[in-house]
Amino acid sequence: MADLNVNIGRLSLKNPVMTASGTFGYGLEFQDLVPLDEIGGIIVKGTTLHPREGNDYPRMVETASGMLNCVGLQNKGVDYFCEHIYPQVKDIDTNIIVNVSGSTPDDYAECAARIDALERIPAIELNISCPNVKQGGMAFGTTCAGAASVVRAVRERYHKTLIVKLSPNVTDIAEIARTCEAEGADSVSLINTLMGMAIDIERRRPLLSISTGGLSGPAVKPVALRMVWQVAKAVKIPVVGLGGIMTAKDAIEFLMAGATAIEIGTANFIDPAVTMKVRDGINEWLDKHGCKSVKEIIGCLES
Repeated sequence: MADLNVNIGRLSLKNPVMTASGTFGYGLEFQDLVPLDEIGGIIVKGTTLHPREGNDYPRMVETASGMLNCVGLQNKGVDYFCEHIYPQVKDIDTNIIVNVSGSTPDDYAECAARIDALERIPAIELNISCPNVKQGGMAFGTTCAGAASVVRAVRERYHKTLIVKLSPNVTDIAEIARTCEAEGADSVSLINTLMGMAIDIERRRPLLSISTGGLSGPAVKPVALRMVWQVAKAVKIPVVGLGGIMTAKDAIEFLMAGATAIEIGTANFIDPAVTMKVRDGINEWLDKHGCKSVKEIIGCLES
């Protein structure tokens, strides 16, 4: 078996396969379906300083080769996570990573600081790129100044591995990635969902409650792959790739484009065991091609 271990800053992953926030709950929901301790990392659902109700229904709709969602970061807040969820996940033998969001830089920083105090949470993923909330989120991730303000505020109060999740809904994602790196990010992850829309032509109304939402699934993969390739060439920190990864082949493409690790999102809804299939598929490909370590193919794309 090839060596699948990779590192994101100080964070060591037993393999490069992680789960994307919002598609795997807190991991506990999948514990009867997949061995959680064999996943490289589990990024739990979006967490905010205060509880959020999320958007009205309907907030999910299937589209060609993908899905739209406008869930709106529904969660019970960081204190609930610390008091009720953390005791249940802290002993899972993998990296439990909390996805953090907010409406202001101070909100982000305070939420991150409370998670910083949790001994068994080694990293956070800072969501400055969510396209389905009415304030905050993507508003910060679409400009260098906005991204810098959040990353700077969080970096002052958070001392473990900081991954910043980037929005694809921008003109130059590499520029924003470099800004996050300059403000102290240990890694960037991309892409979050693309802004999209679907319409009920009989009712002449949008299918989603807030009209637009985030597009994910196989439809976004070519865009995600291109952006990961661009960002990996632009920054020195590790890049985490996501967007439409359904198979080991997809994952290997992202690794070759420069991603150190990958996240699987929408595919979890189709096959709850997809993470293990992708991990095993990566290993089989490496063995077949005489590679002793996954690191041999990270960024190996010839162009």
